Amino acid sequence: MTKPLIVITGASSGIGAATARLLSSQGHPLLLLARRLEKLEELSLPNTLCRKVDVTDRGAVRAAVREAEQRFGPADAIVNNAGVMLLGRLADQPVDEWERMIDLNIKGVLYGIRAVLPGMIARGGGTIINVSSIAGRKTFPNHTAYVGTKFAVHAMSENLREEVAPSGVRVVTIAPGAVETELLSHTSDEQIKTDYEAWKKSAGGALDPHAVAEAIAYAYQQPPTVTIREIVLAATGQQA
Repeated sequence: MTKPLIVITGASSGIGAATARLLSSQGHPLLLLARRLEKLEELSLPNTLCRKVDVTDRGAVRAAVREAEQRFGPADAIVNNAGVMLLGRLADQPVDEWERMIDLNIKGVLYGIRAVLPGMIARGGGTIINVSSIAGRKTFPNHTAYVGTKFAVHAMSENLREEVAPSGVRVVTIAPGAVETELLSHTSDEQIKTDYEAWKKSAGGALDPHAVAEAIAYAYQQPPTVTIREIVLAATGQQA
């Protein structure tokens, strides 16, 4: 193998699976992490290690990365894609939904970064790609807690970029608008889900996950001396 290892979290469906297919087709060995191991294995990608890992388990993330690096060599990039979108009004949304988003969308990203960053700094290069959301740049109805977690991803990414730039490590934020994934299905408020689907339809539909995967690959494939700090993309018909 002439291309380096890339780690992808939340790789069982949607953006993560599309990114895995694309980067594998370009010759990269992969470490794919998700809670649904069978979905990872169904991708049937060559030179790929699939592990059932919840990214809120810091030790499990670290162990999987070490295992993959022993097999394929040092991780040159991580795509922190795992996340959850639980929409609701702050006055009545179950508090455990806030906690789940904080644990997965914030802590999970930090745990992924920590698993690869010391090695990248020591080697003088590497790329951290954090999949955030357009909701990390602006607000939306019924998104208060979710928006908070995605604003955090944007802020952490930019602060980290400043911190590690002298070490030659790149940090990229990918901020998609609505994407056709399973993300909405986890929301417990049926009316909010119905309204969200109607909003997507009024915009002419959402992005295909492959479009986001292409943006991720574009940022990663720039020369090491070039950092695409942020890519914001959405369906053309999405006004907000």
